[in-house]
Amino acid sequence: MSRPMNDDEVLTEMKKMVAFIKQEAMEKAREIQVKADEEFAIEKAKIVRQEAQNIEATYEKKKKQASVAQKIEQSNQTNKSRLRVLQTREQHLDSLFDGARQRLTDLTKDQAKYGELLKSLIVQGLLQLMEEKVVVTARSSDVELVKKAAGEAEAAYKDKSGRSTKIEVKEGLQKDCHGGVILTGHGGRININQTLDERLRLLEDRMLPEIRMDLFGPNENRKFYT
Repeated sequence: MSRPMNDDEVLTEMKKMVAFIKQEAMEKAREIQVKADEEFAIEKAKIVRQEAQNIEATYEKKKKQASVAQKIEQSNQTNKSRLRVLQTREQHLDSLFDGARQRLTDLTKDQAKYGELLKSLIVQGLLQLMEEKVVVTARSSDVELVKKAAGEAEAAYKDKSGRSTKIEVKEGLQKDCHGGVILTGHGGRININQTLDERLRLLEDRMLPEIRMDLFGPNENRKFYT
């Protein structure tokens, strides 16, 4: 039969039990620490990977924004340069036409040539109006010369059309007009502008594409030509 343990034996057993429990606890603590370290490492790697992806995405976004901004700036600069070129070309054309307009004054100084020009302008207007009575308006300084040209134009018109017409000459063109005449027929309802300023304007409109081609070459942005 086993005997009861004495105090020393009880104390020894208790110490063994405490040591065992302590050992179990330490092993359990190590397991928990190892598991915690593994989970921390996994979570840390996940966070680092996500942040790296976020940084890369932000970088790509800023890179694209910078690229778009650069293209917009380049486009703006190109448009500004093209606009400056166009403005310079227009200024050159305006200067060219202003020079031509100034030379109209020289054209009217030769009375013989100017008289023939007036006759031709009046005949052209008469052939458009085909009226028995036409009013021709001229500059005050040209009235006498226009009257002479009108008489010759009446004969030339009859020779060309087989019809007669009567021309009344009066002054009334603006002072800044460079010359020529305006013909009025059909009871004042139709005007034929045969002033030198108007003829030059028509010439500018008709010749402008050809002048642009001669001065600046073909338009690189234009694909079709008529």
